[in-house]
Parts: sequence; structure tokens; C-alpha cells
Amino acid sequence: MKILFLHSNFPAQFRHLAAALSRQKDNRVLFATARGEGQMPGVYKILYTTARKPNKDTHHYVKSLEEAVLQGQAVYRELDKLKKEGFYPDVVYGHSGWGAPLFIKDIFPKSRLLCYFEWFYRSSGSDVGFDPDEPVTADDCLRIRIKNTPILADLYACDAGLSPTAWQMSQFPIEYRHKIKVLHDGVDTSYFSPRKEERLVVPEIKLDLSEAGEIVTYVSRGLEPYRGFPQFMEAASFILEKRKKCHIVVVGEDRVAYGKRLPDGETYKQALLKRYDFDMSRLHFTGRLPYAQYLKVLRTSSAHVYLTRPFVLSWSMLEAMSAGCVIVASNTQPVAEVIQNGQNGLLVDFFDVKEIAGRVEEALDDPDRMLEIRQNARQTILNKYDLADILPQHLDWIRNDCVISDANKKQAS
Repeated sequence: MKILFLHSNFPAQFRHLAAALSRQKDNRVLFATARGEGQMPGVYKILYTTARKPNKDTHHYVKSLEEAVLQGQAVYRELDKLKKEGFYPDVVYGHSGWGAPLFIKDIFPKSRLLCYFEWFYRSSGSDVGFDPDEPVTADDCLRIRIKNTPILADLYACDAGLSPTAWQMSQFPIEYRHKIKVLHDGVDTSYFSPRKEERLVVPEIKLDLSEAGEIVTYVSRGLEPYRGFPQFMEAASFILEKRKKCHIVVVGEDRVAYGKRLPDGETYKQALLKRYDFDMSRLHFTGRLPYAQYLKVLRTSSAHVYLTRPFVLSWSMLEAMSAGCVIVASNTQPVAEVIQNGQNGLLVDFFDVKEIAGRVEEALDDPDRMLEIRQNARQTILNKYDLADILPQHLDWIRNDCVISDANKKQAS
């Protein structure tokens, strides 16, 4: 089978799937991406570059659409070169939303087009309008409607799609949901596993918490309101004030991955460090960490805080559960799909910083009672999200389910 992956990042959600397919000798695996860094054995990378940036005078509703079209055009141009050399994929599997799959059916009309559907934007009922301090304007509603245009084009064109959680799938228009299968990317539970004797020592960033009695952890790609960073920092100020032996470790880049930036260019980290009086000898910002160091953070966590608006569920929460963390998490839809309060984690109101701090203290005060929650958290991942079980399902979906689906459609017609 010849399979082509599409994602502006590399290898992103397709890491395990591309690696598994490349190990099968009858496959030829290609990956079109805008990211030059990184290589995978047996995976041939195709780099594409957009011809230009969106025009500065483009209407702001349409800028994301123009950017998607430019990306789709760049992908088309690189694939056209391959087609002229005789390459024609059996399957193209692309991440929807940023434009890469837009013109696949134009260049490879006989290929099966699969799309990874991560999120469909809505102006109410999920992330937008969740924070009462950020009222939704008519301008927001119109912009969000247009932002879905490339996703709608992919929903129309694709032969089948996949979404990682039921909550995320539920955001898509009901008339297209029959095309979308719910299947998570999977967690490598053999890697993200508990280890009691682990000590948090990271010489590269001069972090040594080997003697710390309590370690509260927080992980996010960006330090931003979408992942409850302001609420976490306020809760952290209470925790550090009350617990003089507690250390807090924050993993993530000082940027905004999702949502709005502060208008004056200041980061949320900078703004919140000014707002609250922290003992900086016990508040540690690691930045982005390699997997091995990130795993150390999870394994040594006394309580792990995960907050999110009703949005895409982060890999980090599931990885923390797999590592046996006590999760103190927001009682929002993506989280509640996985965590049952008091069973495999502790749920809190996203906006209630005193409740967040209180439940963290609850976890710190009674580590013996938390042992069952830790074990249940890991068992949840083993039962429902284990890569060892999920990866074969992905492979079957590509090789069998989609082929059967195509055959049924042909018979019906």
C-alpha cells in the first residue's frame, strides 16, 4: 500500500501510525509537511512551502481561509511533481483545518482521502463564550463561521474521517458525523508508566527537587487561558502560601497556542508573576521538556493539575493518568468524558481557584487514599487508550474499514 500523510507539523498525530506502516515491507510511506526538523526511518518526507503569507489587506474573516488555500496549493504543487514521476497513493491521510488536504481529490481523485478531524469551531456551546469575561460579539460569530470553511470542504471531499474523542466528534455538523469514527491516537502506556523511586532532577535546567516532599505539576503546550493558566497560577499562590514544603513545577512554553494574546505583547506568565507574590525558590518553570524529562515530572508528581475550556483534550492529561498521577482537573466536557470524580481523578470548577487549591491540598494531605485514584487513573488508560490496543484499530481502519465503506458506497450507487 502506498500511503501519504499530510500535516503542517511532523509527525504530530501520525507519529505511531506512520512508524507502524513504514515497518511493513509492502508499504511505501510518504509524509508531506511544512516542518523540516525530524526524520522517521522508512518515512519519506516531502517539504512544502507556501508561496506567500495572507495579504495584510485581506478581510480578517477570510485570513485563515486564505492561509489554508495557500497551504493546500503548496501541497498540490509538490504532489504534482510526484505524480509526474509516477507516484499515485492508495490512501491520503491528512489533518483537516489548516488546508493541506483541500485539493487532494483534484490531484489524486482515485485515492481514498482520510481526514483527521480534531475540532469544528462553534460560536456557542463549547470554548467560545465559556469565559464570561470574554463576551462573544457578532463579529466573532461571523469570523468563526468562515473559519470552518476548509474543514467543511474536507468533510465533503473525504471518504472517511476520524476524531480522537466523542466530545470532539460531537462538535461537527450532524449531517457529516456518519463519516467520522471516534478513535483516540493512543497513549504509550509502557513508556508513560509509574515509577515510585523516581526523583525529579533535571541537570540541564538546574532543577533538583530530589528532597522535595510535595510536588504539584502543571503541563501545557502554551501558558494560556484556554488551559486555565491564570486560574492555576492564582491557586498556586494559595498553595505555596499555606504549604511551605511544597514545590510547583510548570512545564510549557511561555506563549499562546490557543486563544487570544494580551494586547500589549506581555505574556500571561509575565502578567501573572506581577499579580501574585510567589516564593520563586519553590515555583519552577521548565519550558518545553524532552520526553524523558517530562516523564520524570509526571512520575514525581504529588498532584497534577489539568484545566481546560470545553475544547480539544490534551495528550498530557492522558499521559499523566498513564503515569499514575492524581489528576485535579476541570469539570468540563472533554475531561468528564475520561475522569469520574473521586474514582480516577478529582474534578473542580474551572473558575473556582479556591476549590482548585483545596482539592490539590486534599490530594497532598492523604497520599494513602490517593493511591487507589492513581491506580484507577492508569487502569482507565490501559482499558481505553492504550496504544498497544488502539494502533491495530487504526491500521484496521485504514486497511479494512475504509475499503469496506467504499465498497458499500459503490454497491449503494
